[in-house]
Amino acid sequence: MTAPTANWSYPTAIKFGPGRIAELAEHCRAAGMRRPLLVTDRALAELPITRRALDILDAGGLGRAMFCDVDPNPNERNLEAGLQVYRAGRHDGVVCFGGGSALDLGKLIALMVDQPVSVWELEDIGDWWTRANPDTIAPIIAVPTTAGTGSEVGRAGVLTNSQTHRKKIIFHPKLMPTVTICDPELTVGMPAFITAGTGMDALAHCLEAYCSPHYHPMSQGIALEGMRLVFENLPRAYATPTDLTARAHMMSAAAMGAVAFQKGLGAIHALSHPVGAVYNTHHGTTNAVVMPMVLDFNRPAIEEKISMAAAYLGIAGGFDGFRARIVSLREELGIPRSLSELGVERDRLDELTKMAIEDPSCGGNPIPMTYENTRALFEACL
Repeated sequence: MTAPTANWSYPTAIKFGPGRIAELAEHCRAAGMRRPLLVTDRALAELPITRRALDILDAGGLGRAMFCDVDPNPNERNLEAGLQVYRAGRHDGVVCFGGGSALDLGKLIALMVDQPVSVWELEDIGDWWTRANPDTIAPIIAVPTTAGTGSEVGRAGVLTNSQTHRKKIIFHPKLMPTVTICDPELTVGMPAFITAGTGMDALAHCLEAYCSPHYHPMSQGIALEGMRLVFENLPRAYATPTDLTARAHMMSAAAMGAVAFQKGLGAIHALSHPVGAVYNTHHGTTNAVVMPMVLDFNRPAIEEKISMAAAYLGIAGGFDGFRARIVSLREELGIPRSLSELGVERDRLDELTKMAIEDPSCGGNPIPMTYENTRALFEACL
């Protein structure tokens, strides 16, 4: 197996390849950090890969400070706890280390160190991001340990309001990490269900970006190639966790999905966000559950486009063949077949539907989402 190695500058500086975590202290110093705070989640905090990252920071004279009070769907309470640790330790930068939850919360800690407004006033609406003082945003280094969310190359973080159970996308251009280290060796120890769920998240990002009606040819091409990498490498990474080549290609696909969805997301995420906020389900897994039904929902608008993608991907049968490939991949990865298997209850569908049509992902869906058709889509997913 020969895993690829490269240095990329799009959309930020990406240090890609096995063993690149060894450069962590060097990149922190280059970003101006002398007392970084490593932000990760509770499970990762106990694992050898996290201790290794802390050892690298410590050996580089940067200490080994860590914050790990991060929920699977991080909320404003996690953010406030992280800010207290950051300020008490007089830190000067954040190393975001982990999956989407840790990456998102770490970036938001860096954002909110000293802002004149609340985090909810920086939601990704219009030019709300201009309310923030850019000079107080701390430098960010991102180190993903999963291959799905793509938050390591994004300018936003998702935060759940613990009172309303609504997920909000918080945006600022300076949330783009200064440097991202993509080391596929860090993903080898992922549990199988996390490999599956995060991989399907990367596929959802690429698929929805590809289907979005908005004009962005660069993202369109990136999305198409990202789907190819997922279809070819996710089953390999799932079946053989030590396959570094497959792991590397999945890290590429994850970053590509996040770059691509500048073009837009859609109903997959509009449904997944409220389900995750209310039931605390894994985001990527939830995306995978609703994916075939959303394809059916959007078929009148995307059939020709999906048939073109299927031809490029070597999938016979046009739209139906592509949908069948999604279903077979879900089965191969042990993904639940319906929202009811995730615990979603029919008597909460009205609430979930209202939340879904308020989600900003709706704007990128090929078929306009109304209360009526979104409620029917939830029924189909149940």
